[in-house]
Amino acid sequence: MGARVAVAGASGYAGGELLRLLAGHPEVEVVAATAHSQAGAPLGAVHPNLVSLADLVLTETDPDALASADLVFLALPHGESGALAAALAPQTKIVDLGADHRLRDAGQWARYYGGPHSGTWTYGLPELPGQRAAIAAASRVANTGCYAVSVILALAPLIAAGIADPDDVVVVASSGTSGAGRGLKPHLLASEVMGDLSPYKVGAHQHVPEIKQATGAHTLSLTPVLAPMPRGILATVTARPVSAGVTAADVGAALAEAYQGEPFVRVLPAGAWPHTAATFGSNAAHLQATIDVDSGRIVVVSAIDNLGKGAAGQAVQCANLMLGLTETAGLTANGLAP
Repeated sequence: MGARVAVAGASGYAGGELLRLLAGHPEVEVVAATAHSQAGAPLGAVHPNLVSLADLVLTETDPDALASADLVFLALPHGESGALAAALAPQTKIVDLGADHRLRDAGQWARYYGGPHSGTWTYGLPELPGQRAAIAAASRVANTGCYAVSVILALAPLIAAGIADPDDVVVVASSGTSGAGRGLKPHLLASEVMGDLSPYKVGAHQHVPEIKQATGAHTLSLTPVLAPMPRGILATVTARPVSAGVTAADVGAALAEAYQGEPFVRVLPAGAWPHTAATFGSNAAHLQATIDVDSGRIVVVSAIDNLGKGAAGQAVQCANLMLGLTETAGLTANGLAP
């Protein structure tokens, strides 16, 4: 028997993906899964793909249902993690997939999310300098946002290296529909989504302060786009170089140095560009960069699975570090195809 883990919010897409990864994890045991409207249902009725956990019955989301776990994953809507986390025993390790504990600035929380700020936990992106050790030492970790990780991985090394101007960053990123959750919404019906691209939360997406906090960017414009696919994010990150002498080779070298030896971040060979299908079902992030020949701007394209490196995979990676397990246990950098 391995570490005992539980998932709160198990009926959603992120919760289901967490359980899929945990079911194949060699060093953990799933001891509880909770839900709201689906409480009382066997997991197999909610997530038919989870055959090995099909008989696990979803329970109401309350602290007692989670008390026997060594580590609890919170896959709850934004604003709901704080109260539940506060009711769990101090020795229980927690990874929060929601936004409640990501931001250091309570004013930014109020501006983008509203309501009371639940405090700040260790930020759950191991590839950032110093974060791997911080996560391993933490009992409370705030998992990254999905758009956030796709942009942070592309941008943070360039600002740190003094190549990209932190005052001029523009991002356009497309996401699959699973990023909007599993609730029934008319604009997410197949007949509405198929054959269509639509922007949303233009000029005010909640991941902007998180990205700025993690990268050191001062000014950032993010335009998210809903794409007709179930999962995946493709982010195009552009920034003004700090000088006219910055070359594509400089940008590529900064990314390669930052992620040398990282198991899940791959800077692609010259001429190869990221695409979402290559990361499907994995915890991988694919990056490629160039300099735009007309504007001279730095361009980095990033691809992830929003339910993988953007949510559940990232959460398992952090949990492995917190539990003293092999960081890659239960995870893969290989995507599914076709």
